[in-house]
Amino acid sequence: MRQRVAIARALVCKPDIILMDEPFGALDEITRDKLNGEVLRIWQETGATIIFVTHSISEAVRLGERVLVLRANPGRIERIVDIDLPRRATADDCETQTFMAYVSMLRRLLETC
Repeated sequence: MRQRVAIARALVCKPDIILMDEPFGALDEITRDKLNGEVLRIWQETGATIIFVTHSISEAVRLGERVLVLRANPGRIERIVDIDLPRRATADDCETQTFMAYVSMLRRLLETC
């Protein structure tokens, strides 16, 4: 509930850019999936740019149009991957072969960073 209030507070100002740094990291998977759907809905309704920081590869693919893979120590952009998928309304939509191919490719990239 705290995350929902924080998102609502951020939206009151009608910002052009919203930064979300690991907003759902402490949530269970079901609640996280629901809130990911809310983020997509907010993005579609407001048109705001959302910069979403996550350690979840599937969450990055589900939400992102573009995923930046960072190299550790010091943090540098290793690669920018354009995600050419329709934005996913539900977690069930994330089981396509193309979706899973993006997840696998990003995982391999992260393993080599």
